[in-house]
Amino acid sequence: MAILKKDRYLLIAEDDEDDRQLMQTAFAAKGFTEKLVFTENGEELLNYMFAAHQNDFAAPLFVLLDLNMPKKTGQEALREIKQHPILRKIPVIVFSTTSNQQVINNCYELGANSYILKPPIYESLLTAVELLRKYWIEIVASPA
Repeated sequence: MAILKKDRYLLIAEDDEDDRQLMQTAFAAKGFTEKLVFTENGEELLNYMFAAHQNDFAAPLFVLLDLNMPKKTGQEALREIKQHPILRKIPVIVFSTTSNQQVINNCYELGANSYILKPPIYESLLTAVELLRKYWIEIVASPA
């Protein structure tokens, strides 16, 4: 899907279909008007980002990245994104159930902009989505 330069969207890498549905519902419930683009694994995420960059399509406002995915893990994808001279400017927020401190530290060392533990209940997901929007879309000045 080609995203035009004027389009505002979030890129979400999540392999679990139920989690994708929950996120889509939560983002809509919290008033997100931005388009949500989902990829199902780290390889698909990178292919999407590289194709968008090479074809001069819009960059996402931020990437929401699950860690435990097939083909290429979130950590592998994060490493490649943050090593790319252009893509590394895009905020990457790890959104994972993994609470292992070593994994969290490694994600920050790889360049993650934030690490959020996936909320265990829907009401908490709504709060997280609301705070994500407020901070990453309303407050933060993103690179051009």
